Amino acid sequence: MQQSYWEQVVADGFRLPQGAALDELTIELVTMLGDTDPHVREDIARSVLQTWIREGVYDDLLIGLGDGLALGLKKGLGEEGTDTVLRRSFSASVLSEVIARDNVTHGLHPAAVLTWADQAVGWFLGERDLRGWTPNQGWANAVVHGADVLGALSASRHLSADELRVLLDVVAERLTTPTRHRFSAGEEQRLAYATMSVLHRDLVSIEPLEGWLERLAQAWRDDARPPSSRAAARENTLDYLRALHLQLLLGVQGTPAQNVASTVRPMPAVRSDLLLALQATLRSSAPWLYRQR
Repeated sequence: MQQSYWEQVVADGFRLPQGAALDELTIELVTMLGDTDPHVREDIARSVLQTWIREGVYDDLLIGLGDGLALGLKKGLGEEGTDTVLRRSFSASVLSEVIARDNVTHGLHPAAVLTWADQAVGWFLGERDLRGWTPNQGWANAVVHGADVLGALSASRHLSADELRVLLDVVAERLTTPTRHRFSAGEEQRLAYATMSVLHRDLVSIEPLEGWLERLAQAWRDDARPPSSRAAARENTLDYLRALHLQLLLGVQGTPAQNVASTVRPMPAVRSDLLLALQATLRSSAPWLYRQR
């Protein structure tokens, strides 16, 4: 289709065009998620797919759509500084919408969601292009969109306590993996928000959470990495822990991905104990600065 066709769809309030073949339109839209023009990629492709998913257009086709988006996570994986990150990142963004829709409709078999979880985790941990804003292509935001997928998955009824602990380990591995990229697009906030979604399930006790925090603390205790990557991983991890501490302290609102009837969410059951553990971990990052208990 010409771009003018899609501009008209947007202008018409994202209504599905009469007589249109949805499968053909979807193939085109999914391909457009990798377009280097941010208007085509975000304002058209992602916005149309997001709206149609939320409005139930794909309710009988979610498995096929999710499978197609999962394929996009593999396009150019391992590359850094190339345009292929756009397709991967925005495929992840829309995949989070598919999972969030199932969190509302409860229409998918567990195997579908768990397969997407494996594929999304494989992509997120294998992603090397962590740029937020790119000068010519606009937002890439792989970490932000990866966090959104984790948040949608953590709210899924198909994930038990074991799978939720795996998601926490994924966050830890993503943060502590050596990188030269410093967070600059709110990545730490979105990762913390995804973590809050895990905590709100009230299925993970304080003991594994304390061990998980100890793993994160290796970001400033491990001196074996090259200085530049060690510094970036350390600061990214600290940014994340500070964001998580604040969100746990103040509380957060829910989203459709979390399948809550109200935007006001109760505090996680582990809140008090985890706040103490978080504070101890943050103190250990700068004992010369923070007052020790």
